[in-house]
Amino acid sequence: MLVRGRKFSIGQILLVILLFALTMTMLIPLLNILAKSLSSPAGSMEMSGLDIIPHDLDFTNYRIVFSHPILVPALINSVIITVVGTAINMILTVTAAYVLTRPRLALKRPIMVFLIIMMLFDPGTVPEYLVVQNLGLMGSKWSVILVTAVNVYYLIIMMRYFESVPKSIVEAAEIDGAGHLKSMTSVYIPLAKSGIATITMFYAVVRWNEYFKASIYLTEKSTDTVLQVVLRQFVVLGDVVSILGQQNVFDYNTLARVDYAALKGATIVVAIVPILILYPFVLKFYTKDVMGGGIKE
Repeated sequence: MLVRGRKFSIGQILLVILLFALTMTMLIPLLNILAKSLSSPAGSMEMSGLDIIPHDLDFTNYRIVFSHPILVPALINSVIITVVGTAINMILTVTAAYVLTRPRLALKRPIMVFLIIMMLFDPGTVPEYLVVQNLGLMGSKWSVILVTAVNVYYLIIMMRYFESVPKSIVEAAEIDGAGHLKSMTSVYIPLAKSGIATITMFYAVVRWNEYFKASIYLTEKSTDTVLQVVLRQFVVLGDVVSILGQQNVFDYNTLARVDYAALKGATIVVAIVPILILYPFVLKFYTKDVMGGGIKE
């Protein structure tokens, strides 16, 4: 088969068809959830699992979601924890990776052994809970942010990116009088942008999807929780009260005709969209070689 001057074999065509079909199995359910959430209550009840076009465009489900007294504060809490937590994660991970890749660092091997042991042997939830309680962080967003401030696995990946920076560039910067801070910010970080973007995405996704620690530590007030806890209670456990709260907040006629499957879809969309926005900003770092133009031999 010939397409625009390129010849494709039968095997390549079959592979494209297979990958397209596999993509559709993942894309159609998401589009179906979106279509149901944008349909009127009556229209969404008539939709099958393969419909991807909304029936009678209606924003009732989103009006209920964004007027909810618990879900909106939970969304704001998730955004705050994700942004602040990811910033702290990256500052600590990048600086630690730089320090641990210094060739003359004292006690480097014992430090790495200690970090790997901490990664392999998690102390568990009970000791962690007691530490958070003794520090007086129960009910505070910092209990979720600080507990996972550094991931050793991501730290090791960041170290590999820093170790791949050409020594000649580092030596040139040192000859020009660059110290450790200048070398890290002007040499290592610019040349490891793809790694930093990747680790940032990993941290942000983990932060956004966190529900277990939040369900343990953020329990003093219902408005202290995060979006994923509310989402799990409603979508996974089928707890209608968690999403509707006090019925006098909403119009009775609206609640009487709402399709809870479509309402779940709207809640899922609200939980997914923010993290999807991050991906285009990360993918742009893979469009060219990270070392391209960095050094001329």
